Amino acid sequence: MYCGVCHSDLHTARNEWGGTIYPCVPGHEIVGKVSAVGTHVTKFKVGELAGIGCLVDSCRECDNCKDGLEQYCSNGMVGTYNGQEKDGSGHTYGGYSKSILAHEDFILRIPDKLPLEGVAPLLCAGITTYSPLRHWKIGKGHKVAVLGLGGLGHMGVKLAASMGAEVTMLSHSPSKEKDAKRLGAHQFVLTSDEAQVKKYNGYFDFILDTVSADHDYNFYLKLLHTSGVMVCVGAPPSPAQIPVFNLIMGRKSFAGSLIGGIPETQEMLDYCAEHNIVSDVEVIAMKDINEAYERMLKGDVRYRFVIDMATL
Repeated sequence: MYCGVCHSDLHTARNEWGGTIYPCVPGHEIVGKVSAVGTHVTKFKVGELAGIGCLVDSCRECDNCKDGLEQYCSNGMVGTYNGQEKDGSGHTYGGYSKSILAHEDFILRIPDKLPLEGVAPLLCAGITTYSPLRHWKIGKGHKVAVLGLGGLGHMGVKLAASMGAEVTMLSHSPSKEKDAKRLGAHQFVLTSDEAQVKKYNGYFDFILDTVSADHDYNFYLKLLHTSGVMVCVGAPPSPAQIPVFNLIMGRKSFAGSLIGGIPETQEMLDYCAEHNIVSDVEVIAMKDINEAYERMLKGDVRYRFVIDMATL
């Protein structure tokens, strides 16, 4: 019914990360209704709402898989698109399609109380930001900064605020302040204003870095309090350059996080249903996907494109 448009789709479609297998069908933020089930399926029935996120298989046997961390499968998880099938039958095709087939163990239950177009991006943007917030036990009393107000960043603000943290948006765009506060941010720091930034040196317990363009991590590490953590969920093309003293002086941590496993993704969907959280989206027709890609590159989307698959 709906498929969100992720920056990963653009990178893969244009082979910007290398390794794209053509023909390629992107899309890993998928919601719809079950149209058919296999004879041994017990978890879903025809007509029920269901979703597929960023992965559709894993080895099921390694320690990570047994712990519900299939995204870190020691033998390699299978991406929803451009992934190699475990049985060697070929590669996977994603959600820019009328239908998709996957094993019931990798299908998610979709709450029926939220608008489906807003739920679709939760399957990537939602879990990508939810997982590190949960892993580092963010909650009341924590001072959290979210860097970048895009598809990931706007979900980070909503989720961190809902968990009770004091949330600050870090952005180089003054035009983002009003929207950041509408989404739940308590404070806004314009990173190009040296005086504003200086006030927050050593202030934050946790920084969620959602930026996918090259940027100076050291500029933001100085904003962490002792034992603070900066977690990257964006994927800039260039290697990070961080002098180790920027971590040693303050026992700071620089970390990364990748989506979430199936159990945690279901937990996130249930949490969002309970707290009435969805992505802010712009619904488009399938024919407009190339224009949407160009607009994504310019940051001209508030905050996630979602394809109405009825238009395919």
